[in-house]
Amino acid sequence: MEQGFLQIGLTLCIVIAITPLLGRYIARVFLGERTLLDFLMNPIERSMFVVAGVRRKDDMTGWQYIRAVICSNLIMGISVYLLIYFQRLLPWNPNGFGAIKWDVLLHTTISFVTNTDQQHYAGETTLSYFSQVAALGFLMFTSAATGLAVGIAFIRGLTGRKLGNFYVDLVRGITRILLPISIIGAIALLVAGVPQTLKETLVVRTLEGGTQYIARGPVASFEMIKLLGENGGGFFGVNSAHPFENPNGASNLIEMLAMISIPAALIYTYGIFAKNIKQAWLLFWMVFVIFVVLVGVAAVGELQGNPLVNNAFGLEQPNLEGKEVRFGWAQTAFWAVMTTATMSGAVNGMHDSLMPQGIFSTLFNLFIQVIWGGQGTGTAYLFIYLILTVFLTGLMAGRTPEFLGRKIEKREIVLASVVLLIHPILVLIPSAIALAYPISLSGISNAGYHGISQVVYEYASAASNNGSGLEGLRDNTLWWNLSTIVSLIGGRYIPMIAILLLADGMSGKQQVQETPGTLKTDSLVFTGITAGVTLVLGVLTFFPVLALGPIAEGLKLASGS
Repeated sequence: MEQGFLQIGLTLCIVIAITPLLGRYIARVFLGERTLLDFLMNPIERSMFVVAGVRRKDDMTGWQYIRAVICSNLIMGISVYLLIYFQRLLPWNPNGFGAIKWDVLLHTTISFVTNTDQQHYAGETTLSYFSQVAALGFLMFTSAATGLAVGIAFIRGLTGRKLGNFYVDLVRGITRILLPISIIGAIALLVAGVPQTLKETLVVRTLEGGTQYIARGPVASFEMIKLLGENGGGFFGVNSAHPFENPNGASNLIEMLAMISIPAALIYTYGIFAKNIKQAWLLFWMVFVIFVVLVGVAAVGELQGNPLVNNAFGLEQPNLEGKEVRFGWAQTAFWAVMTTATMSGAVNGMHDSLMPQGIFSTLFNLFIQVIWGGQGTGTAYLFIYLILTVFLTGLMAGRTPEFLGRKIEKREIVLASVVLLIHPILVLIPSAIALAYPISLSGISNAGYHGISQVVYEYASAASNNGSGLEGLRDNTLWWNLSTIVSLIGGRYIPMIAILLLADGMSGKQQVQETPGTLKTDSLVFTGITAGVTLVLGVLTFFPVLALGPIAEGLKLASGS
């Protein structure tokens, strides 16, 4: 037990150490300051901008930025759909895979374009190496960079700057941040034992005289951007539980740090943009404390084990169902909370086998979306809650609702409300439909409380652009493929539009002088109030679902029935 919690503590210490370093570097990249990669990347970027007709100094308005995001994503999605559809005619297909069903292909394409990577297929038996690398790998970079660009544009707007140019932000996010870190990380994973090859599936004879097929491929490069970019889609069907994706403790540590590094660093990046490092650290510790509590809830649940099993056999052992022995209960629980907190969606164990406490923690993350949040957009959601807290506390205290010297008015509150309300709409309504009609119930493998969690988790994962799932759900059907597409698209682009419009409005406001009536937002008290508002608004919205799902399941297990 001590070793498990020690591993968790060590990882968290590393996260705290690298946050200001990476946060400062990201700020330098998007503030246009000099970086170590200028000599290499400046000529490449200039060539790309000349070919594309993009001028680096041309700032966009909110609607121009939105149109650039949607148009570029649409073109990328269509291109990838065609690449996968015609994979039988393209190279790097040693296993001779053909086209896949249209609904699976449509779901897959939209899922990867939206940085969700929700998978209703097994990669090693469905897609060629070319489809995995040139199609899905391409989207892993561009979708992550899209979210990062929107997050940076939002921070610029909040701090009184122009939003910038989407195409410049997209390219710089890839060339200066995602690509160099992915190269270093992929090499580290190679050293740790992750394969990187274009050879076909290996066929071997077993000791019993049977035949075994061992899938392989260019996994190391795919794996690193999958985690760094909060993508989460696995090269293999069982994701990072597969020994080729995540062979040992060293690779597990590398991959967990990759998941959390950018979301955590972006909070510090905001502090540099706002010239208020104190507030950045306060927000960091607020998120950190909530995260640690959720990790503790999930880890203790797994450590205590299943009371029905332990009582029946007179045992006292952790819950080891659905876990890889090389990781055990602690690292599996830690990973589960981190992958849903960062909106990565990768798994190193089966979430469907988690105890109710673990399912509660993972669902809680998918509902709140700010602990630590998705690539770029998660940081924006955090400040949406901050703006609402400023407005609410300002009204209650009789003080002017201001944030960073700019007034919070009706337009900002309406847009912030859209961001917060669209998520429960995209989760609860389709969940209710799925639970009401037998055509969709055929995919639910567990009756009762756990079955409710399976359905709600699927839509919460899609709407929050996470991609993980309680995989007891048989989700590769027409119903699940098409219904989750609505949550995928709505959960990605509606909040993005509202976020960019809010940032555009804030950037155009005149800064007002600070007065005795101005509410201080960089104090410990205000940060605590922000945490309270975040928990109240998030939890109350979804509490009935949590009560009917993991809470009820936990009470049932505790009662021994």
